[in-house]
Amino acid sequence: MALLTITPADELIDVPRRIAVSGLRPGEIVTVAARTLRGREIPWASEAVFVADAAGTVDLERDAPSSGSYSGVSPMGLLWSQRPVDSDSRELFHADATRPLATDITVRTDGGEVRGELVQRLAAAGVTRQEVRDDGLVGTLYLPAGPGPHPAVMVLNGSGGGINEPRAALYASRGYAALALAYFKAPGLSDYISNTPLEYFERGLRWMRQQVRPAHDFIALSGQSRGGELVLLLGATFAGLVSAVIGYVPGAVVHSAQNAADPAIGREGAAWLHHGKPLAHVWENNRTASWAPFDEGPAPHRHERAILTALQDPEAVARARIRVENIRGPVMLLSGTDDGSWPSSRYSRMVVDKLAEAGHPYAVEHLDFEEAGHAILFPYVPATQMVYAHPVSRRISTTGGTPAANAVADEQSWIGVREFLARAVASHAGRAEAPND
Repeated sequence: MALLTITPADELIDVPRRIAVSGLRPGEIVTVAARTLRGREIPWASEAVFVADAAGTVDLERDAPSSGSYSGVSPMGLLWSQRPVDSDSRELFHADATRPLATDITVRTDGGEVRGELVQRLAAAGVTRQEVRDDGLVGTLYLPAGPGPHPAVMVLNGSGGGINEPRAALYASRGYAALALAYFKAPGLSDYISNTPLEYFERGLRWMRQQVRPAHDFIALSGQSRGGELVLLLGATFAGLVSAVIGYVPGAVVHSAQNAADPAIGREGAAWLHHGKPLAHVWENNRTASWAPFDEGPAPHRHERAILTALQDPEAVARARIRVENIRGPVMLLSGTDDGSWPSSRYSRMVVDKLAEAGHPYAVEHLDFEEAGHAILFPYVPATQMVYAHPVSRRISTTGGTPAANAVADEQSWIGVREFLARAVASHAGRAEAPND
């Protein structure tokens, strides 16, 4: 009789698991399937076929499937290769980020079926969740277990808007007070990114210092896509309030409102305001920029192709460049070489080069993932849904990459971010405690 073991069976989502089957006949054909209800109870599924070894075992840490949803040795391949069943859903998590994801693992052999359950949690035991509706701010604060104080992270979403609770919950589970702050497409806020004042985020940073009282006065910014552009911009604009910057697939220049624009203003209208004035963006007075490579041809579209036309005007790029040299803290950048949304790999190199030229006195790290796309998340979640309708514009686009490359980026980026943050906190604490000359 086959025996399925999942080790550990119930843990945080970023913990790898060992899935193994024993009690088989040598050479027996075995199908291992995974099924998870995600988002609005949409089933996601995968399966892989294996051949038992001479000892009658299959071990996903050791064995590659002979066929199935993924290829090659990948201990967590059954999770990252999942696709939604009869749906185009991209919702990976429940609306309640404290609710764990439960995956049914089924082993099918000629002798029948055996089942087990693999549980992934975003929120560790003792992590608390608090809605924030204070001083005009809209967000959710996750606090680690224990009295603290804890170093803090502000989490900012991209052009889909909303509140990124899953990432905040995971940051809290790893010891950081995490505020997932919305800035559009959330209760009481605009439905669009157009004309978002930077002072809103300054207010959020000051609120965190006053209400959370982070350890060593440390607040990092973590943002993805438009949020990756934004965290660099905030670090440069409010340098004294920002201890470190983590830019997932970031931009190196200020962009217009683009796909998240208010239709009444248009995609070439400003995304960001400061002191009531729109920031110069790369599409403004640009001699080479064209939307045609994005608009024309069959779907799915690559937004990155239009952005590349804008980058051919060096004067427009210079006007819109984010002054990253003003950032007073370490910077981490994560990008994919096949980013379909915008050239995050090129943008990240622009930032690294400028910081090197300026003699930036803090650590600068860049993880650039080959063949990965725009959707770099965190470990052991499905990496298969690259084509999507933009949450605001509804344009059918692709984030780029391949599922296998995206899965590597998901796993390795989070390892890098955790190590980067630990070093950043230690360095910041050392500077704070150093005696003044």
